[in-house]
Amino acid sequence: MFDNRVQAGKKLADRLQKFKGKDVVVLGVPRGGVVVANEVAKALGAPLDVVIAKKIGAPGEPEYALGAVTEEGDVVVNWQETEFVGASRTYVESQVRERKLEIRERSERLRGGIPYPELEGKVVLIVDDGIATGSTMEAAVKSVRRRQPTEVIVAVPVAPGDAVQRLSQAGVEVVCLESPRAFFAIGEFYREFGQVEDQEVERILREGLARRRAN
Repeated sequence: MFDNRVQAGKKLADRLQKFKGKDVVVLGVPRGGVVVANEVAKALGAPLDVVIAKKIGAPGEPEYALGAVTEEGDVVVNWQETEFVGASRTYVESQVRERKLEIRERSERLRGGIPYPELEGKVVLIVDDGIATGSTMEAAVKSVRRRQPTEVIVAVPVAPGDAVQRLSQAGVEVVCLESPRAFFAIGEFYREFGQVEDQEVERILREGLARRRAN
């Protein structure tokens, strides 16, 4: 059980100390993941930015991920899950169009003209406050790999074992502090798990940019 995202980020940073001093970029998954990623970036003295991927929610269950869409428009869909919940291909395609629009708007709003950091030849840590099904993180990894980093590491405080295994089988190193057998939602592993607003993410990114320029 973590107190909040800040504490979880500090604990995660302790586990990631081997990357300190290396050519690392930390990317948070908005919104909650950016709070965690900020603590990691500060501890490692690394640049901070975001990787935006939006989940495709099930009909009537928007938090139940059937897949996700990347900033570049790549789509990751678990078709077994769509069949299980009765989501048609037409439904998925309409959700993909909506998510692409949301991603474009969010990227413009959060970055506010801040240039995306160069990832080619760097070690990239993708950080979130947790993984549920893994679809959003798979999309984030796909997005980052397009930019040709030397290595991509997924780092999270908590995730179910099957999600960690799926990412590992895809050749991704996963650093996960807790992988409980009984897993229903990320929030159940935090004492405080309030909504993170875009304004908070924007503030964190501005502070991260200021640190980058100061160094």
